[in-house]
Amino acid sequence: MFICVIADYGTGDPAFAEVSQRLLIAFPQAQIHLLSVPPFSTLATGFWIAQLGLNPGPSDRLIYHNCAPRQDDPEARWDNEGEGLTYALLSNGVKVVGVNAGYTLSFIKHHSQVLRTVNVSRGGSQFRSRDVFPPAAAAIASEDFSILGDSLLPEQIPDVPSDRIAWIDGYGNIKTTIAAHTVNLEPESKIVIRIGDVVSDAVYSDGSFKVPSGTLAFAPGSSGWRLAKSGEPLRWMELFLRGGNAWERFGKPRLNQQVTRIV
Repeated sequence: MFICVIADYGTGDPAFAEVSQRLLIAFPQAQIHLLSVPPFSTLATGFWIAQLGLNPGPSDRLIYHNCAPRQDDPEARWDNEGEGLTYALLSNGVKVVGVNAGYTLSFIKHHSQVLRTVNVSRGGSQFRSRDVFPPAAAAIASEDFSILGDSLLPEQIPDVPSDRIAWIDGYGNIKTTIAAHTVNLEPESKIVIRIGDVVSDAVYSDGSFKVPSGTLAFAPGSSGWRLAKSGEPLRWMELFLRGGNAWERFGKPRLNQQVTRIV
């Protein structure tokens, strides 16, 4: 089995090793890949659940995610209680187990054959993804569905916001939640983009390198998958600065910040 652990522990945080050890108790032969998202970034978590889960990969796959800001209830917490655990079976058979918080399930809610709660304690530990959740994930991965609870409806899960930063890659390219099919521009059209307090000229491109060096491009990026109903390819728009760093150009914005095209 290939297990992808997506969590906001921090790159190199020993928490990843602790969680991996617990998962390997149930799956000693598994290959585990670790992906760190920024603290409390449920949008990035949901984005990568979909990008990794809905694209080609090993047939025997589990995505185990934990990004739990504990923002579902503003009152004081009892026994470290937080958002509940969920199970999703994607349309391609990939299993997804993790906390339902913010946008974690937003990108996959229309791509799931099964979407249910998991009957496991919502409290009991500050570190639930190590101490409480791994046995439930192991049971589900082993086709033991006796711990599943109520079904979740897509309308119970927030929609993906259509104008946010979803990720910043290692080259400083800004991956957005703007779907390429919603952009109606002629190639090489000049546009203006605002992120936070920074405004920059850009050029719309239908191909990443069809712009001169030093130009900020707004183009369909490398991330996306096929739409659930039509099967048509979905691509997400990116901002990239050829020969430079778009993230730095915009003052190093945070994930989930709004991206606005100024008319």
